[in-house]
Amino acid sequence: MFVPTPEQLSARAAAAVDTHRLIELVQQVCRIPSVLGEEGELAGFLQSVMAGSGFEAASLQPVLPGRPNALGELSFGAGPRVVLTGHLDTKPVSHGWTATTPFSGELIDSSIYGHGIMDMKAALACEIVAMEALRASGLDLAGTVAMAAVADHMGNQLGSIAYFDSYPADMAVLGELSDNEIFLGHRGRYYFDVTVLGKSAHTCHKQLAVNANALAAHAILELEASQFTPELEGWVRDLFGPETFVVPGRVYGGLPPGGPSMIPDECVIRVDCRPQPGVSVADVRAEVDRCLERARQRDPRLRAEVVLADVKDGYLAGPDDEVVRHMRDAVRAVRTQAPAAAAAGPQGGPAPRAAEPVLQAAGWLGDTASFGVKVPTVIFGPGGEPVYCPDEHLSVADIIEATQVYASFAALALARG
Repeated sequence: MFVPTPEQLSARAAAAVDTHRLIELVQQVCRIPSVLGEEGELAGFLQSVMAGSGFEAASLQPVLPGRPNALGELSFGAGPRVVLTGHLDTKPVSHGWTATTPFSGELIDSSIYGHGIMDMKAALACEIVAMEALRASGLDLAGTVAMAAVADHMGNQLGSIAYFDSYPADMAVLGELSDNEIFLGHRGRYYFDVTVLGKSAHTCHKQLAVNANALAAHAILELEASQFTPELEGWVRDLFGPETFVVPGRVYGGLPPGGPSMIPDECVIRVDCRPQPGVSVADVRAEVDRCLERARQRDPRLRAEVVLADVKDGYLAGPDDEVVRHMRDAVRAVRTQAPAAAAAGPQGGPAPRAAEPVLQAAGWLGDTASFGVKVPTVIFGPGGEPVYCPDEHLSVADIIEATQVYASFAALALARG
């Protein structure tokens, strides 16, 4: 019996990608606004696309009112279950667009323009078209490939939580923007609310008050000066860098403009901490406490209460994990056989990437913070920094390459023994 090599599997899957269908679908998703809280229209569109393409179990999974997940899958018989996933929601539109409008989906100089195209509307379209390519390839596969376009990523990640609580998965690909390189994981996010306490008084009685805002200023300066470098394994430090970022993000103090006047007795600092995987809440809390102690040395009147407000864990796959090996093989095969960047020509397409992918990690927070502990996952997607800026766009070459990689990955993951 003939058993195709990984290179042959990848070539068949990548060659089956319908690039015209892909470009059109990316343009369509770019034309549907889906700012956080308004994901419903895009979810409904993607569900209809999957249903129209003949996907099984094409459905809308309830998450929040008017904000469902869009689901669909293709079965090739008994075998592993592979999930391609990404989020529907975007940040608000940036000001300053000049090349076109934020929701035009316009094709200009071999790039598609659209708000949120990199984070991560293009990847959603790429994953669906990759699944269609896998089916069209005619490969002898075993298992299921599923699509989960999830809501509320930029909220509390409730879409991912709902999906992976309800559906099994043996491995997953998160299509977050990685500039078509392989990301093993990302930092976590710990929020601490530091409430600095003073003594209130009428503004005319300044000498009787202890201004909480003034005390908080000392804490803010010390938190900003933090350079916390916890103990890490060498390879984790090499991926993420040595520092856990501790930043005074938001400050709430005093009374709003237009109201009565009073010297405030409370100021709250939301401390945004971005730890590498393996750095505990206790480790970071100790650094926050050290910063507050230094602030107390500036002004001994400083009193503060610290509350852990939110925890989102970091995620890190091992370089030799099966899901990572399949993605490395897929990227290598696509770039060796039919590099999309080279096919773009000299009209402004990206420079060709090295065939051997370099394993990297992200500073931002992915939905793997909520489901990575359950499902071995690798992060790969088109687009990179800067993101959420005026005239956001993505090259057609990168979009095609990402789709070919997704199709190749699924083919390798579902290949019969």
